[in-house]
Order: sequence, then C-alpha cells, then structure tokens
Amino acid sequence: MASESVLILLGSNMGDREALIDKACDMIAGRCGLITAKSGLYESEPWGFEAEQWFLNQVIQLTTALEPDELMGRLLSIEKELGRDRSIVHQGYASRPMDLDILYFGDQIVDTQMVTAPHPRLQQRRFTLLPLCDVAADMLHPVLKLTNRQLLECCQDEGKVKLYK
Repeated sequence: MASESVLILLGSNMGDREALIDKACDMIAGRCGLITAKSGLYESEPWGFEAEQWFLNQVIQLTTALEPDELMGRLLSIEKELGRDRSIVHQGYASRPMDLDILYFGDQIVDTQMVTAPHPRLQQRRFTLLPLCDVAADMLHPVLKLTNRQLLECCQDEGKVKLYK
C-alpha cells in the first residue's frame, strides 16, 4: 500500500496527561509512521460521562504505510502500554490514561471490524473538531461532504473546550 495521511485524536484524563500524550506521540512515531503535524493541546470536559479530571486532547497527522487494521492494532497496543484497560466493561464512557482514535484514514471510507473511518461521531464533538481544525480545517469529510471547519461551525456540542497550550 502507498503511504496514507491519517488523522488521529489522542486523549487523556488520568495521571500526567501531558506526559502521556507526549509519550504516545513518541510511540506512534516509532511504530506507525511519520508525524507531520500536531494541533495545539486542548482541555475539555468529559463527553458523555462525569469525571473529576478533564481531558487533554490533541490531533496528530501521521503518514503511514500501514493498513487501517494494522495501524489500529498498534494504536491499541500503545493505549494498553500506557495503562488503558479495555477489558473492564463500562456502561458508556469512562476515564482513561490514553485514548487513540483514528479520525480519518486519508479520504478513504473504511469499515472493518476494528476501524470505522471517518470516525462516526467526530462531527458531534467540539473536543475533536477544534484540534482537528488546527491541522486539517479545509479537509473534506468524504461522507458528509463538508470541511472540518464547516463541521465545527454547525456542531451542536456545547461542551467546554479551551486551548491548554
């Protein structure tokens, strides 16, 4: 497969959030491809559940030769190494030291058992769209046929999201 430009959302609301995001970026760069862009760091209130600690989120752009499922497998392995335990079944969402989501896999529409891209809820979440617009504001969503900037402008999510640094 030729190299593809992938957009990934990183999120953490447990432990040293900033250090965990930096470590995840290092691990992704070492195992998955070349990071070509990073958004600012954003702090956002938890979406869909209550938690003491807010999330730090960042979007990275990655150039990779990996297939979608292989990339997701490596991202899940990185989450686990950074302390995420997906074996605990939650009703809905829960706090986590690291969450890695593929938002876009180039302009492809991917629907496998492991990966759905574009991410099915990205247009509903300000905490995703704000950092996404830092790196890919004019990218067209291949299903909704709107740019990420347009998706942000019409997003109904009223969750608090602010630039952290």
